Amino acid sequence: MNIHEYQGKELLRSYGVAVPNGQVAFTPEEAVEAAKNLNSDVKVVKAQIHAGGRGKAGGVKLAKSLDEVRTYAEELLGKTLVTHQTGPEGKEIKRLLIEEGSDIKKEFYVGLVLDRATSRIVLMGSEEGGTEIEEVAAKTPEKIFKETIDPAIGLMPFQARRLAFNINIPKELINKAAKFMTGLYQVFVEKDCSVAEINPLVTTGDGQVMALDAKLNFDDNALYRHKDIMELRDLSEEDEKEIEASKYDLSYIALDGNIGCMVNGAGLAMSTMDIIKHYGGDPANFLDVGGGATTEKVTEAFKIILSDKNVKGIFVNIFGGIMKCDVIANGVVEASKQVGLNLPLVVRLEGTNVELGKQILEDSGLNITAAESMADGAEKIVSLVK
Repeated sequence: MNIHEYQGKELLRSYGVAVPNGQVAFTPEEAVEAAKNLNSDVKVVKAQIHAGGRGKAGGVKLAKSLDEVRTYAEELLGKTLVTHQTGPEGKEIKRLLIEEGSDIKKEFYVGLVLDRATSRIVLMGSEEGGTEIEEVAAKTPEKIFKETIDPAIGLMPFQARRLAFNINIPKELINKAAKFMTGLYQVFVEKDCSVAEINPLVTTGDGQVMALDAKLNFDDNALYRHKDIMELRDLSEEDEKEIEASKYDLSYIALDGNIGCMVNGAGLAMSTMDIIKHYGGDPANFLDVGGGATTEKVTEAFKIILSDKNVKGIFVNIFGGIMKCDVIANGVVEASKQVGLNLPLVVRLEGTNVELGKQILEDSGLNITAAESMADGAEKIVSLVK
């Protein structure tokens, strides 16, 4: 789950991590009132959407007066901002962060991620702040430094200081930077983050080390432990189909293709998308119904796939272990009847109760194309859609 920059900064502030003073605004009037409460000559008007690259796309403005704050707020609110992360459709700006300006001396990058190779949290840093870390990794990887954290003892002070030294934080600010990193690590662990990225981390003219931007993502599987984080969820920033899927505990991610996929198991779902691409098709979604799906769950999954206007055909690929093929078959039949399915549908069933599942589909009277294997199914659905 993602949250907005202003929400991330408030969370960081509660852990003693230095951030600029600021306030969220939903109208130009609120933006002006927020600016009045800030003690700086320059105010920053920042679009709040769940995407990076806002500055380059014109979503960050520097205002030198209250009139400029109002002008920029009126310009941004309601505007569709297109960045490299939003896709060409962009995202509508519905809220702004009005923040005090900072006397920036130098920009850095600091981030925390889970390294799946070592199953440990890694603290990363670079003196190339303000640019995409992927770009730095590609062009100047020697400028990225890492500290692997032992989960038994956490981030040690010497590790934070070493990273601060390696990325050329001024010597007199090393301890402040180390305190910043320690607080960031505490947030990451205690709030079950999946990513905590500060880009840029800045040093200022008055000797501060603070987060000028903050990107915090949270592990969906741990949100039941954090009702305070759940309250920060902005449903308007999420895909409607993904929201609906979450109500039924379905793992759904919308993609750009035209072949809807319904699969049980994340690994099989990934393989299904790969084999569709192999045969020249484009998957419209990732959808894992899980091992314990009911007929109702499968029916809802089908409806969610069909709610995507780009879908021109559906490939159901089920390997029944815990999941029973007859349950899937009943769900497919029920959903097809409820929504009046008239798109090509290819079904591959294998595993527990497979013969019963195939019989249910055959007796349904629906126009269903049977597949003998995953490859056979992918080839058939790509052919039918084309």
